Amino acid sequence: MAKTAAVILAAGRGTRMRSGRAKALHELGGVPLVLHVVRAVERAGLGTPLVVTGYQAERVEEVLEGRAEFVRQPAMRGTGDAVFHALAELSDDVDDIVVLYADCPLIPETLLTELLQRHHQDTTAATLVTTIVDDPSGYGRIVRGEDGTVEAIIEDVATDEITRAIQEINSGIGVWRVHALRQILPGLSSHGEEQYLTEAVQALRHQGERIGSILWDDADQLMGINTRRDLAQAEAICRRRTLNRLYDEGVTVIDPATTYVDAEVEVGQDTVIYPMTFLKGNTKIGRECHIGPLTTVVNSRLADGVVVQQSVVEQSIISSTAHVGPFSHLRAGTFLDRDVKIGNFVELKNARVGIASKAAHHSYLGDATIGGRVNIGAGTVIVNFDGMAKHPTFIGDEAFIGCNSNLVAPLEIGPGAYVAAGSTLTQNVPADALAIARGRQENKAGWAKARRAERSNT
Repeated sequence: MAKTAAVILAAGRGTRMRSGRAKALHELGGVPLVLHVVRAVERAGLGTPLVVTGYQAERVEEVLEGRAEFVRQPAMRGTGDAVFHALAELSDDVDDIVVLYADCPLIPETLLTELLQRHHQDTTAATLVTTIVDDPSGYGRIVRGEDGTVEAIIEDVATDEITRAIQEINSGIGVWRVHALRQILPGLSSHGEEQYLTEAVQALRHQGERIGSILWDDADQLMGINTRRDLAQAEAICRRRTLNRLYDEGVTVIDPATTYVDAEVEVGQDTVIYPMTFLKGNTKIGRECHIGPLTTVVNSRLADGVVVQQSVVEQSIISSTAHVGPFSHLRAGTFLDRDVKIGNFVELKNARVGIASKAAHHSYLGDATIGGRVNIGAGTVIVNFDGMAKHPTFIGDEAFIGCNSNLVAPLEIGPGAYVAAGSTLTQNVPADALAIARGRQENKAGWAKARRAERSNT
């Protein structure tokens, strides 16, 4: 059986994006464009792809580390030159290559499967993916012979009045027989400093080879990302796909128009997502959760039965049946055990909170390890930063922290201890002790009346 390799062209700068970042690295659904293509290759069973890099090669290779092999195109000399360098890296037993583009991220793996089946069935020198669009401007037109086979691809800049009216376009995706390409590519014409892979079609035809094709009816899946406008259109398609996946998996989305879910997010059955919610990165959410409204969750893990309302959760882990919000902020490194309650205007950073503990309102808990069944009173601040370094705080099980307390780290509060409201602690508190750290109250009789009288006489 013929051996097939996937080659992804990702060397271009993408000048029409008007960006300092390589086009392949722009994100769609929270995932770099090129990674979408790599995932399609993997799902189609084509193994590890060979990615041609060039502009910002190191950054592209870093994103794909462990998921691709690489060859660098020394200069931006077009798609023909890029494939020429890729062929030099292929092993001798590769018979065919599937050529894909890093800026064509919506391609489904089913297309690749059908493409390969057609190519092997027809035994052609190349099999191209084409589609029909209402406005073919900017795309290469497919020119067919009287027998319906592909004769040539005419780039948009080279079209005449007749070919300009053709609505069947070249997607750029195709399968090519390696032996035939090796003979053709060195002789391709140069346009300025570029060589176009599309011109290999006519060259192969001149040698008597047949060119096959597969007409794909969903043009959206083949769209290339060349401008910010294209990226926005693709984002809408990607978001719709992701929400459709969630529906099929048993997730309720109250308002799809205001719900933004990245492509790699996973959500469990019977979870409800409320309006104005953003689920980003590789977030994973369990079953029967309630997320939103006005909530952002980034690269976090939420277990079953979690409720997050009007809050921000970043790089955190929330265990089952915990409740967060409204108006809370869980920053990186936060872990909430089961049944924890984090209420309104509470911020946590690098904090671990034990089973059934509560911080109901207006507190900052940073660099802290808090035991189970602890009550954190309103206005509690863990003073973890001394201007030079961060320091830890440890609070034992069933401790009680009174309102408006300042816990100056490093500090340890033992299990069962009480901290009186309004205290500023700088020393450890033993288990089951009461800590009071505030000035003694003094009442001066008549002071206020005398002050008012003094004012009235001036």
